[in-house]
Amino acid sequence: MKRWFKHIVCSLCLLGLSGASLASENRIVSLGTGGETGLYYPTGGALCRLVNLTRQEHGIRCVVNTSPGSVANLERVSEGDLDLGIAEAGQLHDAVIQPQTVPGTELRTLFKLFPEYISIVSRRDSGVQTLDDLRGKRINIGRKNSSQEVTFKLLMAARGWQWDDFAEIHHLAPAQQADALCTNQIDVTFYVVGHPSGAVKEALRDCDSRLLSLSPIDISSLKQRNPFYQSSIISSMLYTPLEQDITTAGVSAVLFSRADLPDEVAYALVKTLFSQFDLFRAMHPAFTGLVKTDLVNGTMAAPLHPGAERYYREAGLLQ
Repeated sequence: MKRWFKHIVCSLCLLGLSGASLASENRIVSLGTGGETGLYYPTGGALCRLVNLTRQEHGIRCVVNTSPGSVANLERVSEGDLDLGIAEAGQLHDAVIQPQTVPGTELRTLFKLFPEYISIVSRRDSGVQTLDDLRGKRINIGRKNSSQEVTFKLLMAARGWQWDDFAEIHHLAPAQQADALCTNQIDVTFYVVGHPSGAVKEALRDCDSRLLSLSPIDISSLKQRNPFYQSSIISSMLYTPLEQDITTAGVSAVLFSRADLPDEVAYALVKTLFSQFDLFRAMHPAFTGLVKTDLVNGTMAAPLHPGAERYYREAGLLQ
């Protein structure tokens, strides 16, 4: 038995495996994404695919978990049900500033992703041309406790709206929104999503609908309530029916983990993406404009994970 153990140890030494790489050997990491019509789901699939393609190098296998989105991912990662999650920076920021009671459950950033935009789609025959027209209408604000609902509540607070200002409030999943709009079950759907979005494309394509711009006052109010919202533009080039760019507010999506994710695992995960960055950018139209340094610099909604930071410094990506 002792000889066998000594032989294994020596073999590993000859292979050049360090203690750090051994710690991540044959590890499975679970990644919380979102609904299939949004961008979180294909993003998680792309990230896991890159990890699994290079599994022989680091011993990690990545598994995608669908979820309702940001809020659910934040809860499940914090509780230990998931290892990784994707969330809006604004929601991640709010989760980070909440008191943490268990060491290791603090949240950490691995890297930023694409921007997400407040996207408000209305049927043209609803008479809704701006947010001022929403009162008395049937609106969808996403699932209860979703990031859609949280963001809409910020706008409500800024405008002094009450729930009874609307004819109906719906809590539809992203996959249901376009159909509900086109079949006249709702007048407006409120969505926070990266573009191009399957759900938005479906609504614009299948029924006579439009995207609405936010007013400068709405954008300013959001920025005051959460520092991670910024003025943004949805390009008319993304969707055939759009005649002009849409002015709105945006917030970055972020890949995050708990603080107790081992450093060598975080290191291997970010190295996997950044060493295959061109392949990643080719996996979805929303990724094509991403720049490595933009994903790891600037103000973070949660502190950088030490393992990720070590790779970025070695790669010269931190500025």
